Amino acid sequence: MDFQGLPGRLLADLGPAIAAGEIPVGSILRIEELEERYGVSRTVVREAVRMLESMRMVASRRRVGITVRPKSEWDVFNPTVIAWRLAGADRSAQLRSLGSLRVAVEPAAAGLAATHATDDQRRALSALAMEMTMTGRAGDLAAFLRHDADFHATVLQASGNEMFAHLGDTVEAVLRGRTEHHLMPHHPEEYAVQLHREVAEAVCAGDGVRAERAMRAIVTGALEELDAVLE
Repeated sequence: MDFQGLPGRLLADLGPAIAAGEIPVGSILRIEELEERYGVSRTVVREAVRMLESMRMVASRRRVGITVRPKSEWDVFNPTVIAWRLAGADRSAQLRSLGSLRVAVEPAAAGLAATHATDDQRRALSALAMEMTMTGRAGDLAAFLRHDADFHATVLQASGNEMFAHLGDTVEAVLRGRTEHHLMPHHPEEYAVQLHREVAEAVCAGDGVRAERAMRAIVTGALEELDAVLE
Protein backbone atom coordinates (compact mmCIF):
# COMPACT_ATOMS: atom_id res chain seq x y z
CA MET A 1 0.00 0.00 0.00
CA ASP A 2 1.07 3.58 -0.60
CA PHE A 3 1.57 5.23 2.79
CA GLN A 4 2.76 8.80 3.12
CA GLY A 5 5.68 10.13 5.16
CA LEU A 6 7.56 8.57 8.02
CA PRO A 7 4.44 7.27 9.85
CA GLY A 8 3.42 5.53 6.65
CA ARG A 9 6.83 3.95 6.21
CA LEU A 10 6.79 2.70 9.79
CA LEU A 11 3.26 1.38 9.33
CA ALA A 12 4.27 -0.37 6.11
CA ASP A 13 6.88 -2.28 8.12
CA LEU A 14 4.93 -3.03 11.29
CA GLY A 15 1.59 -3.91 9.69
CA PRO A 16 2.81 -6.73 7.43
CA ALA A 17 5.01 -8.07 10.25
CA ILE A 18 1.98 -8.33 12.54
CA ALA A 19 -0.21 -9.79 9.78
CA ALA A 20 2.43 -12.44 9.00
CA GLY A 21 2.85 -13.41 12.66
CA GLU A 22 6.44 -12.18 12.74
CA ILE A 23 5.29 -10.01 15.65
CA PRO A 24 3.06 -12.56 17.43
CA VAL A 25 -0.29 -11.96 19.08
CA GLY A 26 0.19 -10.73 22.63
CA SER A 27 3.54 -9.09 21.90
CA ILE A 28 4.16 -5.84 23.75
CA LEU A 29 5.71 -3.02 21.74
CA ARG A 30 7.21 0.01 23.49
CA ILE A 31 7.15 3.44 21.92
CA GLU A 32 10.70 4.10 23.10
CA GLU A 33 11.95 0.86 21.52
CA LEU A 34 10.25 1.65 18.22
CA GLU A 35 11.74 5.14 18.24
CA GLU A 36 15.21 3.70 18.67
CA ARG A 37 14.80 0.78 16.26
CA TYR A 38 13.46 2.87 13.39
CA GLY A 39 15.23 6.14 14.16
CA VAL A 40 12.02 8.18 14.20
CA SER A 41 10.38 10.57 16.62
CA ARG A 42 7.75 9.74 19.22
CA THR A 43 5.17 11.65 17.15
CA VAL A 44 5.87 9.43 14.14
CA VAL A 45 5.52 6.26 16.22
CA ARG A 46 2.27 7.43 17.80
CA GLU A 47 0.76 8.29 14.40
CA ALA A 48 1.64 4.84 13.04
CA VAL A 49 0.23 3.20 16.16
CA ARG A 50 -3.00 5.18 15.81
CA MET A 51 -3.40 3.80 12.29
CA LEU A 52 -2.84 0.25 13.54
CA GLU A 53 -5.36 0.88 16.33
CA SER A 54 -7.92 2.03 13.76
CA MET A 55 -7.52 -1.40 12.10
CA ARG A 56 -7.88 -3.00 15.57
CA MET A 57 -4.57 -4.83 15.14
CA VAL A 58 -3.09 -3.35 18.32
CA ALA A 59 -4.32 -1.84 21.56
CA SER A 60 -2.38 0.88 23.35
CA ARG A 61 -2.61 1.35 27.11
CA ARG A 62 -0.63 3.52 29.49
CA ARG A 63 1.94 1.70 31.59
CA VAL A 64 1.37 -1.44 29.52
CA GLY A 65 2.46 -0.53 26.02
CA ILE A 66 1.19 -1.47 22.60
CA THR A 67 -0.27 -4.98 22.57
CA VAL A 68 -0.80 -6.99 19.38
CA ARG A 69 -4.45 -8.09 19.37
CA PRO A 70 -5.77 -11.51 18.32
CA LYS A 71 -6.55 -11.91 14.63
CA SER A 72 -10.23 -12.47 15.49
CA GLU A 73 -10.41 -8.82 16.63
CA TRP A 74 -8.83 -7.25 13.53
CA ASP A 75 -10.83 -5.19 11.05
CA VAL A 76 -10.71 -8.01 8.51
CA PHE A 77 -12.72 -6.03 5.94
CA ASN A 78 -10.12 -3.27 5.82
CA PRO A 79 -8.44 -3.40 2.37
CA THR A 80 -5.03 -2.65 3.91
CA VAL A 81 -5.33 -5.53 6.37
CA ILE A 82 -6.42 -7.78 3.51
CA ALA A 83 -3.42 -6.74 1.41
CA TRP A 84 -1.02 -7.39 4.29
CA ARG A 85 -2.49 -10.83 4.89
CA LEU A 86 -2.33 -11.66 1.20
CA ALA A 87 1.36 -10.78 1.17
CA GLY A 88 2.17 -13.24 3.96
CA ALA A 89 1.82 -16.87 4.93
CA ASP A 90 -1.91 -16.33 5.59
CA ARG A 91 -2.61 -15.85 1.87
CA SER A 92 -4.44 -19.11 1.17
CA ALA A 93 -6.76 -18.82 4.16
CA GLN A 94 -7.42 -15.16 3.40
CA LEU A 95 -8.30 -15.83 -0.25
CA ARG A 96 -10.58 -18.74 0.62
CA SER A 97 -12.32 -16.68 3.32
CA LEU A 98 -12.92 -13.79 0.95
CA GLY A 99 -14.03 -16.17 -1.80
CA SER A 100 -16.65 -17.65 0.51
CA LEU A 101 -17.83 -14.16 1.43
CA ARG A 102 -18.30 -13.34 -2.26
CA VAL A 103 -20.34 -16.51 -2.81
CA ALA A 104 -22.62 -15.52 0.07
CA VAL A 105 -23.10 -11.87 -0.91
CA GLU A 106 -22.61 -11.14 -4.60
CA PRO A 107 -25.34 -13.35 -6.12
CA ALA A 108 -27.90 -11.74 -3.82
CA ALA A 109 -26.56 -8.29 -4.72
CA ALA A 110 -26.88 -9.04 -8.44
CA GLY A 111 -30.47 -10.18 -7.98
CA LEU A 112 -31.32 -6.97 -6.12
CA ALA A 113 -29.50 -4.86 -8.71
CA ALA A 114 -31.92 -6.07 -11.39
CA THR A 115 -34.65 -4.26 -9.45
CA HIS A 116 -32.82 -1.32 -7.89
CA ALA A 117 -30.11 -0.28 -10.38
CA THR A 118 -30.34 3.22 -11.80
CA ASP A 119 -30.15 3.85 -15.53
CA ASP A 120 -26.60 5.12 -15.09
CA GLN A 121 -25.60 1.96 -13.22
CA ARG A 122 -27.13 -0.25 -15.91
CA ARG A 123 -25.22 1.61 -18.61
CA ALA A 124 -22.02 1.39 -16.56
CA LEU A 125 -22.36 -2.39 -16.17
CA SER A 126 -22.89 -2.87 -19.89
CA ALA A 127 -19.87 -0.70 -20.72
CA LEU A 128 -17.66 -2.44 -18.15
CA ALA A 129 -18.66 -5.88 -19.43
CA MET A 130 -17.57 -4.85 -22.93
CA GLU A 131 -14.31 -3.39 -21.62
CA MET A 132 -13.62 -6.67 -19.80
CA THR A 133 -14.20 -8.56 -23.05
CA MET A 134 -11.67 -6.44 -24.93
CA THR A 135 -8.99 -6.25 -22.25
CA GLY A 136 -9.37 -9.95 -21.43
CA ARG A 137 -8.82 -10.98 -25.02
CA ALA A 138 -5.84 -8.63 -25.24
CA GLY A 139 -4.30 -10.15 -22.10
CA ASP A 140 -4.07 -6.72 -20.46
CA LEU A 141 -4.43 -7.93 -16.88
CA ALA A 142 -3.96 -4.50 -15.28
CA ALA A 143 -6.80 -2.97 -17.30
CA PHE A 144 -8.92 -6.11 -16.89
CA LEU A 145 -8.48 -5.95 -13.12
CA ARG A 146 -9.58 -2.31 -13.06
CA HIS A 147 -12.73 -3.03 -15.10
CA ASP A 148 -13.48 -6.22 -13.14
CA ALA A 149 -13.23 -4.41 -9.79
CA ASP A 150 -15.42 -1.57 -11.06
CA PHE A 151 -17.97 -4.07 -12.38
CA HIS A 152 -18.38 -5.85 -9.06
CA ALA A 153 -18.38 -2.60 -7.08
CA THR A 154 -21.14 -1.28 -9.34
CA VAL A 155 -23.25 -4.42 -8.83
CA LEU A 156 -22.86 -4.09 -5.05
CA GLN A 157 -23.81 -0.41 -5.17
CA ALA A 158 -26.72 -1.06 -7.54
CA SER A 159 -28.19 -3.58 -5.09
CA GLY A 160 -29.57 -0.67 -3.07
CA ASN A 161 -28.20 -2.27 0.10
CA GLU A 162 -25.70 0.02 1.79
CA MET A 163 -23.98 -2.89 3.55
CA PHE A 164 -23.40 -4.70 0.27
CA ALA A 165 -22.17 -1.47 -1.29
CA HIS A 166 -19.62 -1.07 1.49
CA LEU A 167 -17.94 -4.33 0.41
CA GLY A 168 -16.73 -2.92 -2.92
CA ASP A 169 -13.24 -2.19 -1.61
CA THR A 170 -13.06 -5.65 -0.03
CA VAL A 171 -13.90 -7.36 -3.31
CA GLU A 172 -11.38 -5.18 -5.14
CA ALA A 173 -8.72 -6.20 -2.61
CA VAL A 174 -9.20 -9.91 -3.30
CA LEU A 175 -9.30 -9.39 -7.08
CA ARG A 176 -6.13 -7.32 -6.87
CA GLY A 177 -4.48 -9.89 -4.61
CA ARG A 178 -5.20 -12.74 -7.03
CA THR A 179 -3.68 -10.74 -9.88
CA GLU A 180 -0.63 -9.41 -8.03
CA HIS A 181 0.23 -12.82 -6.61
CA HIS A 182 -0.09 -14.49 -10.03
CA LEU A 183 -3.16 -16.57 -9.20
CA MET A 184 -4.99 -15.48 -12.36
CA PRO A 185 -4.50 -16.90 -15.88
CA HIS A 186 -2.64 -14.66 -18.32
CA HIS A 187 -5.82 -14.48 -20.39
CA PRO A 188 -9.06 -14.47 -18.37
CA GLU A 189 -11.30 -17.41 -19.18
CA GLU A 190 -13.83 -16.54 -21.90
CA TYR A 191 -16.66 -18.28 -20.06
CA ALA A 192 -16.09 -16.01 -17.03
CA VAL A 193 -16.12 -12.89 -19.19
CA GLN A 194 -19.32 -14.12 -20.87
CA LEU A 195 -20.92 -14.56 -17.45
CA HIS A 196 -20.14 -10.92 -16.63
CA ARG A 197 -21.88 -9.89 -19.85
CA GLU A 198 -24.83 -12.06 -18.83
CA VAL A 199 -25.04 -10.36 -15.42
CA ALA A 200 -25.05 -6.95 -17.12
CA GLU A 201 -27.74 -8.03 -19.61
CA ALA A 202 -29.91 -9.51 -16.86
CA VAL A 203 -29.63 -6.40 -14.67
CA CYS A 204 -30.51 -4.20 -17.65
CA ALA A 205 -33.50 -6.44 -18.41
CA GLY A 206 -34.67 -6.42 -14.78
CA ASP A 207 -34.28 -10.22 -14.58
CA GLY A 208 -33.19 -10.83 -11.00
CA VAL A 209 -33.23 -14.63 -11.20
CA ARG A 210 -30.92 -14.67 -14.22
CA ALA A 211 -28.62 -12.01 -12.72
CA GLU A 212 -28.30 -13.95 -9.48
CA ARG A 213 -27.67 -17.24 -11.28
CA ALA A 214 -24.95 -15.76 -13.51
CA MET A 215 -23.20 -14.03 -10.61
CA ARG A 216 -23.30 -17.23 -8.57
CA ALA A 217 -21.56 -19.01 -11.43
CA ILE A 218 -18.88 -16.28 -11.49
CA VAL A 219 -18.03 -16.35 -7.80
CA THR A 220 -18.30 -20.12 -7.29
CA GLY A 221 -16.17 -20.65 -10.39
CA ALA A 222 -13.57 -18.21 -9.07
CA LEU A 223 -13.45 -20.04 -5.73
CA GLU A 224 -13.09 -23.43 -7.42
CA GLU A 225 -10.29 -22.11 -9.66
CA LEU A 226 -8.56 -20.65 -6.61
CA ASP A 227 -8.75 -23.96 -4.75
CA ALA A 228 -7.25 -25.74 -7.75
CA VAL A 229 -4.35 -23.26 -7.96
CA LEU A 230 -3.64 -23.30 -4.22
CA GLU A 231 -3.69 -27.09 -4.05
